[in-house]
Amino acid sequence: MRIVVTGASGNVGTSVVRALSSEPAVGSILGLARRKPSWSCPKLEWAEADIGVADLDPLVGGADVVIHLAWLLQPARDPVTTWRTNVLGGIRVFESVARTQVPALVYASSVGAYSPGPKDRAVTESWPTHGWPAASYTREKAYLERYLDAFEPRHPSVRVVRMRPAFLLKRESAAEQRRLFLGPLFPGGITRHVPVVPDVDGLRIQAMHTDDAASAYLLAATQDVRGAFNLAVEPVLDAPVLARILGARTVRLPRWALRVPLAAAWHLHAVPADPDLFDAMLRLPVMDAGRARAELGWVPRFTATEAVEELLDGLRDGTGGPTPPLTPRVEGGRLGELRTGVGSRP
Repeated sequence: MRIVVTGASGNVGTSVVRALSSEPAVGSILGLARRKPSWSCPKLEWAEADIGVADLDPLVGGADVVIHLAWLLQPARDPVTTWRTNVLGGIRVFESVARTQVPALVYASSVGAYSPGPKDRAVTESWPTHGWPAASYTREKAYLERYLDAFEPRHPSVRVVRMRPAFLLKRESAAEQRRLFLGPLFPGGITRHVPVVPDVDGLRIQAMHTDDAASAYLLAATQDVRGAFNLAVEPVLDAPVLARILGARTVRLPRWALRVPLAAAWHLHAVPADPDLFDAMLRLPVMDAGRARAELGWVPRFTATEAVEELLDGLRDGTGGPTPPLTPRVEGGRLGELRTGVGSRP
C-alpha cells in the first residue's frame, strides 16, 4: 500500500507515520508538511506542501489511502487564516482524493465536532456533530463533517472514515501543546507543585495517548471499514482524577471564576487559547469508543491517566520532538513567542 499523510510532522502525524512504517502491508508513505523535517522513519518520504494552496493532485494521485491530519490550531486570533487552511484546505484534500480516484480517505475529525452533550453517560457516533459555534476549532471541525455528509453520496467509490478522538497527548508534544494552549509565560515546573484543582461544572473530559490514536488510524487505513469511530479510553478526567494525578486537592468553583481570568489573559495576549475554546471544552460529551474496539479491533495500550502523566513530565522537562511543530524551542525562545504575538500566527 502507498499511503499519503497530510500534517505528518505534528503530534498525531509523527505517531501515525511511525505506526504505518511498522506495518508490513504498507510499502511507502508520503508525508506532507508545511515545513520539511530533517527527521524520518522507514518507508517515509517528505514533501513540502501547504494544503491551502499547493497542487495536491500530483501528491495524492496513486495513493491507496489518504490520511488527512493537517490542521492549524493557531492563530486563534485570526479565524480567517485557520478557516482557509482547515476548512478550505481540507475541502481541497477531499476533492483531490475524488479527482485522482484514491480508494480511501481517513479524516481526523475530533470530539470537538460534537454538539454539547451529556457528561453522565457516553454517546455513540450518532450524536449530532454541530460543534460549539463560538469556538473556531469546533466550528471548523463541524463544518467539515457537514461537507463529508455531502461528499460521500457524490463519491460512493471513496471509502470515507472519520476518526473522532479525545484530546491527544504524548511526551514529545509537550512543548508544542504549551505553545498552542498555555503560552510563553507558563512555567513548566509549576506542574510539580499544584496545590488545588478547580472543580467546575462540565469539567469532565477525555484524553488519550497519541500513539493509541495512531494505532486506530493504521487499522482504519488497512481494513475495509467506513463511517465514524470514537476514540477514547478510561478514566474520564474530572477534578478528583486530576487532583490525584497532581497530588492536589479539589476546590469547588463557578465557571466564571476560571473564565474571567482566562478572558483577561487572552485579551492581554498572555495566553494563546481563547475563552471560547474553554467554553466548548466544558460542553463536550463523553464518548463511547465501543465501535472502534469491536469493528477495528482497536486495543489501546495507555490509560488516560498515563497519557496525562506523560504530558506533565514533558511540560516539566520542556520536552519536544524532532520536527518543526514539535521542536522544544522556536527561534528566539519564549521572548520570540511574545514578540511575534501570542496566538497571532501559525
